[in-house]
Amino acid sequence: MTRQLFSELALRGLKLRNRIFMSPMVQYSAEAGCATSWHLVHYGARAVGGAGLIILEATSVSNEGRISGGDLELHNQRQAASLAPLAGFIRQNGAAAGIQLAHAGRKAGKRPPWVRIDQGEPPLWPTVAPSPQPFSSVDTPPHALTNAEIEEIVIQFQNSAQLALQAGFQVVEIHMAHGYLLHQFLSPLTNLRTDEFGGSLENRLRLPLQVTRAVRAVWPDDLPLFVRISATDWTAGGWDLEQSLVLAAALQGEGVDLIDCSSGGLLPAAEIPVEPGYQVPFASSIREQVSIPTAAVGLITEPAQADAIINSGQADAVCLGRQLLREPYWPLRAAHQLGVNLDWPQPYRAGKWR
Repeated sequence: MTRQLFSELALRGLKLRNRIFMSPMVQYSAEAGCATSWHLVHYGARAVGGAGLIILEATSVSNEGRISGGDLELHNQRQAASLAPLAGFIRQNGAAAGIQLAHAGRKAGKRPPWVRIDQGEPPLWPTVAPSPQPFSSVDTPPHALTNAEIEEIVIQFQNSAQLALQAGFQVVEIHMAHGYLLHQFLSPLTNLRTDEFGGSLENRLRLPLQVTRAVRAVWPDDLPLFVRISATDWTAGGWDLEQSLVLAAALQGEGVDLIDCSSGGLLPAAEIPVEPGYQVPFASSIREQVSIPTAAVGLITEPAQADAIINSGQADAVCLGRQLLREPYWPLRAAHQLGVNLDWPQPYRAGKWR
């Protein structure tokens, strides 16, 4: 059997060495929004470990858009300069360097997850959203964005994309998932606006598409643009796969090259049927019905499982999250188990399985 998991993937002018992507996972370890030695070791190890694409964690396009005070940010030259050595190291070790651009909206202003807080603690700074509904009953209501503030957020995403290019990244992913700001505009459960940004599906798509258009306008034609979506809210009356198909087609029309298919995150009480590969059907449906490349994510842990997803045509790539936290060199082990003679980094070749 051909092991498509380790085949090249060409997107625009970028060739990825395999179909294994590192999924964005916030590290809560930045200093004033800048990357530190933690980020260099963390992401660098996964590049050395054989992944085809390393996608940096949700990186905020503004100070108030951070999930936490330890988030990476990318809205000034100092932050871009801190990321440049990291992007360079990833590329030097054979992986492509990607970065996810995000705004947390009403889910901003949190403490790192390992810091214990009292329930209902107010956010560390004022938060914004399409409508003034809080994330949970104990959270502080966010400020409903004005149209002028919405226009500024579009500019912030565009500015961050320009800085990402300057820092040496080859892929930008726009975060429209997991209950963060652009997802909040998409879902009828959180977008209760009555102006041109709310109500109908067309209106709820407006800001995400404006952001996409602005980023694509400054992102080079030979480099790919990704979007991560939550394909469903897992809640009746919310965002779902049918609407995701419409969004995916619209994103494709704006020059998006791959849809990174996740789910959930909008509501704290949503019941999600978590099991191995539980989100793969979303990637498969969007790939088949929209004819756009997709990445599958969610409890993909075994080499044979990942390879089967690619070989069966359910997705064009797999995103590994927690598994790469546990095992930075998972791609090297996967190649060995699947009988693929993968080239190892020169300093590590003495340890290669024979």
